Amino acid sequence: MSFVPAPHPPEFRRRAVELVRLGEQPVAAIAKDLRISESCLRNWIAQDSADSSAGNGGSSSRLTSDEKRELAQLRKDKRRLEIENEILKRAAAYFARENVLPK
Repeated sequence: MSFVPAPHPPEFRRRAVELVRLGEQPVAAIAKDLRISESCLRNWIAQDSADSSAGNGGSSSRLTSDEKRELAQLRKDKRRLEIENEILKRAAAYFARENVLPK
């Protein structure tokens, strides 16, 4: 299993979002200063809002970071179980044939 780290550390993301929330500069200017794209910064802001509203009972169509991690893990588990199920089906078919054929 390979792990690809996020290109920007969580602390960098958090501070970037804080700068936007201060409202002293436009998002575009902050993004340019930080050498990231404006859309990237806006995504971080939206994700931070989703994560914040989850604890406050707010409803958001965006998944929280925890939900994203859980969904990724569930998808991995599902794929593993599908593969195991296919192996078991093939093994059952093999042994069923073996018991039917005369020796």
